[in-house]
Amino acid sequence: MEPLDLSKAPPRSPKLQLDGLAMMPRTIDKLRATLPGGDPGVYKIEGFSKRMLDTIGVPEEQLRDAVASAKNDEDVAEWLRAHADTSKYEEFTQYITKRSIDDVTDKEAFMERYPILKRRPDIYYLADMLEADDAEAFK
Repeated sequence: MEPLDLSKAPPRSPKLQLDGLAMMPRTIDKLRATLPGGDPGVYKIEGFSKRMLDTIGVPEEQLRDAVASAKNDEDVAEWLRAHADTSKYEEFTQYITKRSIDDVTDKEAFMERYPILKRRPDIYYLADMLEADDAEAFK
């Protein structure tokens, strides 16, 4: 896959799924941004992407290598079918789509990390918050 410049455009939505796994297309974009010639901008694997990788049992470095050698998302999905715990896909997809502001334990630190929540009290789900944060950053 080609490297991405996430200083110019955000990664894909956390709601998008690959092979039934939410957040994976976004994580692929973040990993592509770490390839030679890419730029991750402010995006990191820590956080939701890291939690997803831990849930499905895939080390970040191994997935980065798979992304680097893949031609497209389907190649990554095929690699994951052979290396990930696919039985955990539904669990994580439910987690990321249903996790809300109410689930955050350290709200003060979270609000500091995502100040959009102060300006957008209508946002309840964290996946919506990530989308809104991306949209605001790339107006």
